[in-house]
Amino acid sequence: MTAILSATEEAQLRASVYGIVAKFGNDYYTRCSDTLQPPTELWDALAAGGFVGVNLPEAYGGGGMGLTAMSIVAEEAAAAGCPQIMLMISPGIVGSLLTRHATEEQKQRWLAPMAAGSVRIAFAITEPDAGSNSHHIATTARRDGDTYYISGQKTFITAADQTDALLVVARTGTDPSGRAQLSLFLVDRNAVGIEMHRIPMTFEITEKSFTVFFDNVAVHSDRVVGGEGKGLRVAFDGMNPERVIIASICNGIGRYAMEKAVSYARERQVWSVPIGAHQGVAHPLAEAKIALESARLMTRHAAAGYDSGIDAAEASNMAKFLAAEAATRCVDQAIEVHGGSGFTREVALANMYEFVRLFKTVPITRAMILNHIAQHSLGLPKSY
Repeated sequence: MTAILSATEEAQLRASVYGIVAKFGNDYYTRCSDTLQPPTELWDALAAGGFVGVNLPEAYGGGGMGLTAMSIVAEEAAAAGCPQIMLMISPGIVGSLLTRHATEEQKQRWLAPMAAGSVRIAFAITEPDAGSNSHHIATTARRDGDTYYISGQKTFITAADQTDALLVVARTGTDPSGRAQLSLFLVDRNAVGIEMHRIPMTFEITEKSFTVFFDNVAVHSDRVVGGEGKGLRVAFDGMNPERVIIASICNGIGRYAMEKAVSYARERQVWSVPIGAHQGVAHPLAEAKIALESARLMTRHAAAGYDSGIDAAEASNMAKFLAAEAATRCVDQAIEVHGGSGFTREVALANMYEFVRLFKTVPITRAMILNHIAQHSLGLPKSY
């Protein structure tokens, strides 16, 4: 049962997480990104406070507070200058899937240490020729008795090097219409037959991306999550938490940028008045604030819907769409307010622009979100 946070409890949660992360600050985040090191110290500090498993069931050591609480943790960490993608991947996507679909034995094995922060699991679904269209997944899992043998390739698998296992989506058959029948497998990251290559990016964050190759990787049948051939339905239960936590991270970065911009606009004086007194500076910031608060409201609505058990796909997609747009706008305007210094490392805004701009495109593009809303919310004919 998901607990409902009171206003006081929410305020305490926000203050606690922000207080922990602010001690590290954006300098720590930038240093980890520059050196391609995971933010281990920060993760351990959040885990020690019980915050990396706030969404997971109490029966397995989690906080039992659902996606709403996890979205708060993700937002506050980002607002303090240290966005944590691992929160979205391991307890967010994978933890949500395991909570709803894992066997009792699997929950005991994986959820308890995940809630404690000692085990992290990456999600491996994307392939070079199968991005949004999961029916084209080519990675196969061939069964021989109680063992499956996985072969294929996954790409843009985020933070694979930081995890203990991968939740791999693989084809275990084909239905009469020719579509893939998919299954999910918990695969140890160091299993024989796995090879990982880092994908160099034009900018780096603390969670690197990898192409992962599977060469006849043996996995016991007790590692199948949700039953053979039911993987697509199971995987979709992780998509809404993914969208919501991404939105929360973007909202946090939007707050981070706005705080810097507003502080500077109050202090910086030209012709004996603060630059924030000029409508040319003030109005774009006000518009960015309106967009940001709208995104935060939709994110809260989506998280609450997921926690209540209703279909939260519409709200989750809208939240991700609005938050990525709003955060990009906030950071861009914050840079503009600072002028040339907005591109310096000291001000630490330009690196955040690249980060939030990424989420206008991944893990699902703006066009695919619009397709979803057009078809499922408006009832228009499918366009793809």
